[in-house]
Amino acid sequence: MIIPPDFSTEDHRWMRRALAVAEKSLFLSSPNPRVGCVLVRDGRWLAEGHTQRVGERHAEAEALWQAAQQGIDIAGATAYVTLEPCSHQGRTPPCAQALIDAGIHRVVVALQDPNPLVAGRGIACLRQAGIQVDAGLMAQDALLQNPGFCARMTRGTPWLWLKSAMSLDGHTALPDGQSQWITGDHARADGHHWRARACLVLTGIGTILADNPQMDVRAVPTSRQPIRAVLDSQFIISEQARIFNGNPVWIFTSRPDGAKAARLAGRNVRVIILPPSVSGALDLDALMQWLGQHDINEVHVEAGARLQGALVAGGHIDEWLVYVAPCILGDGQGLAALPSALQTLAQAPRYQFLDARPIGPDLRLHLRDTARWQALSTACGLPSSA
Repeated sequence: MIIPPDFSTEDHRWMRRALAVAEKSLFLSSPNPRVGCVLVRDGRWLAEGHTQRVGERHAEAEALWQAAQQGIDIAGATAYVTLEPCSHQGRTPPCAQALIDAGIHRVVVALQDPNPLVAGRGIACLRQAGIQVDAGLMAQDALLQNPGFCARMTRGTPWLWLKSAMSLDGHTALPDGQSQWITGDHARADGHHWRARACLVLTGIGTILADNPQMDVRAVPTSRQPIRAVLDSQFIISEQARIFNGNPVWIFTSRPDGAKAARLAGRNVRVIILPPSVSGALDLDALMQWLGQHDINEVHVEAGARLQGALVAGGHIDEWLVYVAPCILGDGQGLAALPSALQTLAQAPRYQFLDARPIGPDLRLHLRDTARWQALSTACGLPSSA
């Protein structure tokens, strides 16, 4: 591996450690970004920390606190941070000032913070205090940990992926809608991992009526349940639906019903009115903008062919997780029902394969929209070809 001249082998070693530490906040930090910080002096590890729950310590403050708890003097140390330290007073004090006050000598940053409230100001603050700051080390890896936060900050909408399960011949359900279970336990547990990292788990009323799912995280341990949301343009969801289990649920509809909304409010359900599209379904562009305005970084979608097709046709898909079971259904419902037939193959939405791996007896395909990823990389100051 060729190491850029600005960064040493040791720099790469400790930034990899910081990225690994950031992973510990994967299910925890939303809507804040996942950040890791490692404090090092003379090649020796001193302390580390990752972003805590919203309103609690950021990664840098956590690392400094951990060092203080152990009585470790960190004056003159280098801080390896996966995202630029914040420079503004939010729910917590600015991390850049905390590093200055602690006597840090050097800060190595992976990715500049795309938050307009920071956006280089944290780095400038550190440099003005006489601290050496070197930025850009393993920036792409840091972006991979925070596509939702970066998308919300740069384009105003969350990062969205579809999770689908299908047979070897491309069917997601039998003709009558029966789909439980095409894939096995391992695939479902893996899907719950992706649910757990999301801010919001989204489905459509068709899935609610067909399967009456809970849509929460049960197969993997997590201290934070994502918000669950249902697109229900006519507000026909039953008040006895299993999804109403006391944890937050958002219902998006274009048909107001104040009495029903008031009854559901007592069960931790919020009803949001959105405009309909020309077809009468909910306006998905308005949905994405609303989610971005309400601190939703990542959206995990588990839905039927109609909603998945509408999301594909609207250009809202950033990634796709397709679990393929080694079975043949012969006939059934497809993966995505596009609103209108394509006239040429050139019109077909295309995605890049990122990964294909066995999950138990099934196969997981991981795909991404290349153009949307490149746009996000460019907006975060990275080469568009990354």
